[in-house]
Amino acid sequence: MSQGKVFLIGAGPGDPGLLTLRGAQRLAICDVVLYDGLSNQDLLAHAPHAEHISVGKHGQSRIWKQTEIIDEMLHHARSGRTVARLKGGDPAVFARTAEEVDALREAKIEFEIVPGITAALAAGSFAGIPITHRGLASAVALVTGHEEPGKPQSALDWNALARFPGTLVVYMGVTTAETWTRAIIDAGKDPSTPTAIVRRCSLPDQQTIHCRLDEVAGHLTPASKFRPPVITIIGPVTELAKSMDWVTQRPLHGKTVLVTRPADKAAALAGPLADLGANVLIQPAIATGPISDTSRLDETIAQFNKYDAIIFCSENGVVYFMNRLLDHSTHDLRAFAGKQIGCVGTKTASKLRSDFHLQSDFVPDDFEAASLASGMMESLRGKSVLIIRASRGRDTLPSLLRDSGVAVDEVVAYENRDVVDVDPSVAQQVASGTVDWVTITSSATATSLHRMFGDSLHRMKIASLSPVTSQTLHELGYRVAAEANPYTIESLIEAILKS
Repeated sequence: MSQGKVFLIGAGPGDPGLLTLRGAQRLAICDVVLYDGLSNQDLLAHAPHAEHISVGKHGQSRIWKQTEIIDEMLHHARSGRTVARLKGGDPAVFARTAEEVDALREAKIEFEIVPGITAALAAGSFAGIPITHRGLASAVALVTGHEEPGKPQSALDWNALARFPGTLVVYMGVTTAETWTRAIIDAGKDPSTPTAIVRRCSLPDQQTIHCRLDEVAGHLTPASKFRPPVITIIGPVTELAKSMDWVTQRPLHGKTVLVTRPADKAAALAGPLADLGANVLIQPAIATGPISDTSRLDETIAQFNKYDAIIFCSENGVVYFMNRLLDHSTHDLRAFAGKQIGCVGTKTASKLRSDFHLQSDFVPDDFEAASLASGMMESLRGKSVLIIRASRGRDTLPSLLRDSGVAVDEVVAYENRDVVDVDPSVAQQVASGTVDWVTITSSATATSLHRMFGDSLHRMKIASLSPVTSQTLHELGYRVAAEANPYTIESLIEAILKS
C-alpha cells in the first residue's frame, strides 16, 4: 500500500471558530486525527468520518509520550492513511513539531504544516493586551517556562531577558512559576513590572489576573489555583487591557447556559448565545429519528389524494414526511395541488418553502396550534385534513378541528424519544450548581429534563419557549424565569437578556 500523508495542523488558542480555513479543509479529508488536550474537541466535527485518537489531556487522561505520538502517526501513515496531527495553538510555537517532522522525513512520508493562532497573539484580541504597541513595546519574546527535563543548565539567558526592551510572553509556566519568576527578577527585572496571567484564552471561561511580576508565583502555586492552559504576559502593555477589553463587556459573559434541544437543532441556539459571551453546554433532552414501523405512514401517503388540507406541526415533520412521500411513493409535489397547507410556526413554514418549494396558506401569528385551528376552521369545516406530527405531542389541534366538524386524520412521521445518557461533564456542572440558565423549548423536553436532573433544575434559571412549555414546567413544579414572546429562538434569547 502506498504511503499516506500527514498534516500538522494548528488548532488555535481554544475557540473552535479560530481554526484556519486551510486547517478545516485538511481535517475534512483525513482518515485519522491525533489531537492533544489543547485542541478544542469541537474541531473534530470537521473530520466526521475520521478515526479520532486523543493523545492525552492534563488532569483527565494519560499524556502520551512524544515517541508514542510519533509511532502512532507513522503507523497510520505507513498504512496509507491520511493523518491529521491537531495541535493546540500554532505547530511552530512550543509544539515539538520539529521532532515529528524529522521522523516523517526519515520515513519518507509527505507532510504539510498548517499554521494556527498561538495564544500570545490571541491575547491581543481576547484579553485586550496588544503584545506590541507603538509607544510601549516594539519587540516580543516568546519564552518557555518549562524547559526539557534533564538539561544540565537552562538554555535561557535570564540576564538578556531581564533587559529585553519589549513584551515577554511565558508559555507553560504554571508548575515552574516560582523558578522562572525568581530567575528573571534575580537577573534584574523590576519586581513591580505589570503582568497579566491569562487562562484559556479565547474560550468563554477565559480568566485574566493582573498583578506585579513578583506576585505571579503566588497566583499560580500550587497549580490547582489556576490550571493550565495559561500564558503570562510581562510588560506595560498589560495595562491597556481595561481600555481594549470587549470580551467581558458582552451581556452573557461569565454566564453558563445549558441548551437542551435535539443535537441537530442545538447550534441555532448555542451559536448566538456563545456570541453574546455565554459558556454554552449542550445536553439534548430528546432525540428525533425515523419511526421503526412505516406501514401506517406509507398507507396514509398512498391515500394522500383524499385530503383537502395538510397541516405540519414542526420542521422535523416537514422533513420526515416529505422525504418519505417523495422517495418511497409515486407522488411528487403535484400531489399538493389544490390542497390548503397550514404550518405551526414560521420556521416550519420556512422549512417547507426552502427545502420543498411549497408555500403555506396559513401560519398563525402567535405560533400556537389553537390559533392555527381558529384561523383555518371555517375553510376546513366538512373537509378532510391530515395532520403530520411526532410520536409524542399535545392533542389540542386535532381536538379543536374535530369539534368544529372537520374530518381529521393524524399520522406520525417521526419519533421523539427521551435521551437517557447524560454527558458526565454536564452532569457535574449541573450538580455543582454552576449552570446559570437552562433553555427548554418543548413540553417533551421539560418532562425529559425533569427525569434527567430532577431537583437540580431548581438551581438554574429556566427560559421557556412558549406558554405551553411553561405550563408543563409549572405542573412539574418549576418556576419559569423567562418566556419567549413571540415563540422563537431569537425571542428566547432576548427574554434571557432582559431577565
